[in-house]
Amino acid sequence: MLARNRIQAAMRAWLAERDFIEVDPAALAHSPGNEAHLHGFMTQAIGNDGVARPMYLHTSPEFAMKKLLAAGETRIAAFAHVYRNRERGALHSPEFTMLEWYRVGEGYEELMADVMAFCRLAAEIGSGVLRFRGKLCDPFVDPERLSVAEAFSRYAGVDLLASIGPDGAPDASVLAAELARVGLRVASDDTWSDMLSRVLGELVEPHLGMGRITILDEYPSAEAALARKHPRDARVAERFEVYACGVELANGFGELTNPDEQRRRFALEMDEKARVYGERYPLDEDFLAALAIMPAASGIAMGFDRVVMLSTGAARIDDVIWAPVPE
Repeated sequence: MLARNRIQAAMRAWLAERDFIEVDPAALAHSPGNEAHLHGFMTQAIGNDGVARPMYLHTSPEFAMKKLLAAGETRIAAFAHVYRNRERGALHSPEFTMLEWYRVGEGYEELMADVMAFCRLAAEIGSGVLRFRGKLCDPFVDPERLSVAEAFSRYAGVDLLASIGPDGAPDASVLAAELARVGLRVASDDTWSDMLSRVLGELVEPHLGMGRITILDEYPSAEAALARKHPRDARVAERFEVYACGVELANGFGELTNPDEQRRRFALEMDEKARVYGERYPLDEDFLAALAIMPAASGIAMGFDRVVMLSTGAARIDDVIWAPVPE
């Protein structure tokens, strides 16, 4: 726990030295986020008129922070408590700390360097390396940068891009055929996203971040609801995730700033949420309005507790939270 405090202080100093302003967005929001498989906590705000209005605890400070970018901020960061329902385990807590930061006018590759710097800071204060369940990762070694398509080919023998149209639209039947070709099971009701998630979780992620950090880059556009499409190939997006010891530590984007496209993607995500879980969340109209005037930027969210876990060798996320959420 003392290492957690020292790591947080070191990261705050690193951000301050680079002219980031630390902000503290409110946790209550009109929408918790609009990704199909993220689940918020709902509550009510009772006004002075006695009328109850639905509110949610945010799953990320992203919407609020992008509104600040639209208002003119250029480098901001937040250590935010965030809340995700349906999540509990060695690597998941219903309430955890997310370090999220944004750079206006800078590419998402800059964020990759930032994450490496934070992992090295944490390792220096902790045990010198990152470790989890007997696996080791040395953050001082140059990271491996691997596209999702390359990872699918290497670890599953699957040609992922063959199942994506030139406009980024996925084709479930093509991916199902690819999986069947290499002997992977496919259920009759599997969507393209279901199949991608299964291969990623079962066959790809266990190999990532072994010995050195892996930057898993160029996610399919259909799996990057808030990221802009890659200028080189519309089938993929400017989205990456960072892995150490098979554990995801961070998720970064070249940010989408087209409100019409963002609304379209949110609608698709909420349709999928309604299909799978029987519920949908409202859209944050202020956020969508802000996108229309938000400058080009890159942004990233890092699971702060997970970085502390791996740098200290803790077995569970609750071991690095001062007062964990009761079971």
